[in-house]
Amino acid sequence: MMSYIIGALLMVIVFSIAYAYLKPHRLHHARPLSTLALKGTYLIYLLVMLLVIYFASLRDGGVSQVFDGAEFFVFLVVLFVPTAGIFSRKITRFSGKRVRYNIIFSVINLLMTLTVLVLYRF
Repeated sequence: MMSYIIGALLMVIVFSIAYAYLKPHRLHHARPLSTLALKGTYLIYLLVMLLVIYFASLRDGGVSQVFDGAEFFVFLVVLFVPTAGIFSRKITRFSGKRVRYNIIFSVINLLMTLTVLVLYRF
């Protein structure tokens, strides 16, 4: 019982840290919609990913039993690509094309969310 509580607490802490880092309530004045789309889709992705990991860890055998074989490598890609995208948004190379970057990674975040749901379901 204690591991369920600790897992849920860690999930809340990770999501809170991500929310504090992203500050979705503070939008860029020149590109508010694309910024909101990027931050919003990343937070949705993160919430779904944390829930899937939490529920997969509650199953018999844990996460390694739920995502085995080739699914595990797809799961690793799904785990790291959106996070790399959200951290690399401040790179000056993307500053001139930030709206396009935000929209592309918003779509990637949505695709990764759907992928993790499909992986968990089947």
